[in-house]
Amino acid sequence: MIKKWILLLAVVFLAIPAFGADNNEIVQEQTVQNKIDDIGTKLLNANKIQKRIMFVYDKADKKSLLKLDTKHTSRRVFLYDGAYKFTENDDEIAAFLAREIVIAAKSFDEAFKGGLNSLEIAASPKKYEVIADKLAVDLMVNAGYNPLGLITYINKTVPQRRYDFISNKNLASKRLAFIYEYIYNKYPYFLVNNEYIENEHYQNFLLNSQSNRRLLMQKIKSGSTEKVKYE
Repeated sequence: MIKKWILLLAVVFLAIPAFGADNNEIVQEQTVQNKIDDIGTKLLNANKIQKRIMFVYDKADKKSLLKLDTKHTSRRVFLYDGAYKFTENDDEIAAFLAREIVIAAKSFDEAFKGGLNSLEIAASPKKYEVIADKLAVDLMVNAGYNPLGLITYINKTVPQRRYDFISNKNLASKRLAFIYEYIYNKYPYFLVNNEYIENEHYQNFLLNSQSNRRLLMQKIKSGSTEKVKYE
């Protein structure tokens, strides 16, 4: 009888650490889920998006950053652990969610602000990739987030291909240049009062975007209205 009690106590004792670890993981996942619910809903409300979109944090699925994270037909935005681990603050989480909201919203009426039609996207994916980035900046600013978080997030997560003429995606450097130009022209406050100036990832963006930012300055000084051919 004593041996049975000793064995039972041993089993319970060994199970306690595992139970504690599982419980901590559940609490952590719920904390992240609550955060993306709050940020995502804030983006929807601040931009008066009259679409019901769910936000789902999936820790179990470490889906590649290169795969699409939004389920169009289900009207849900998925933030996978493989993408979440690159976020450092609410701005970067908002950047990811805003970009995906733009995509998910079009599943309701095949358009977002009259500009994102699925057929047009299929025909000109690079063009609408830039449009979606710019709309994401608008969503972020309207909800009180710093749009430079979109720059730092993309700089960390989108690889730089060698060429883009055979791809349906823009070079990451081009995307970043278009986002920077959009912020420079429409929301200069964030560059004048730059909260990210000491951020290592923003510093890295400044380092590797010198030639493209030079092209932008040349366009501004010349007063040209031509589209800059970023590299």
